[in-house]
Amino acid sequence: MPEGSYHHGNLRAALLERAEAVLTESGAVGLSLRGLARDLGVSHAAPTRHFRDRQAVLDALVVNGFSELNRRLRAAAEDPGPVEQRLTALGRAYLGFAVEHAALLQLMFTAKHDERSGQELRELGHQALEIAAGVIAEAQESGVVRTGDSVRLAQVAFSTVHGLASLAVGGLLDDTPLDEAADLSLQLLLAGLRASP
Repeated sequence: MPEGSYHHGNLRAALLERAEAVLTESGAVGLSLRGLARDLGVSHAAPTRHFRDRQAVLDALVVNGFSELNRRLRAAAEDPGPVEQRLTALGRAYLGFAVEHAALLQLMFTAKHDERSGQELRELGHQALEIAAGVIAEAQESGVVRTGDSVRLAQVAFSTVHGLASLAVGGLLDDTPLDEAADLSLQLLLAGLRASP
């Protein structure tokens, strides 16, 4: 958002939108309430009506990030299609979020594993795994996915799509389009998860 572009509306939402942009551009070290106020063209005191300090902005970004990621995954999990289609949709939902919000995702994982983070944040951060494990457990019940701990299988599945997202964000896929890499990766993942005939 260009400097001085904020005039009316939801200042809290505008602050968080700008904060994520700053996070992407220069990392958490580049984030300050004064800088956000300057970028949005509001008084230096205006952000303190919504956030007591910089850490409160980062905490709100993390909560919003996990909420959005979980919303996307839940939508994929609750799709009425076949379970294999929903597993693929879960992978695509995670991949899309991870590529679109790479800096935010890194902040989310850091906060989730920080010993100072609260129980509410840890639970919010664990929901993505629970959603995926639920779909995998359903696939196991119908004989589509191999037996085993559904949470462990979900962790392996997440590691696959997270690894692909990291390669994409780092520009390491060379000439392979992300959609093509995603198709192949998810096909191989599903083949690995599939129950033996």
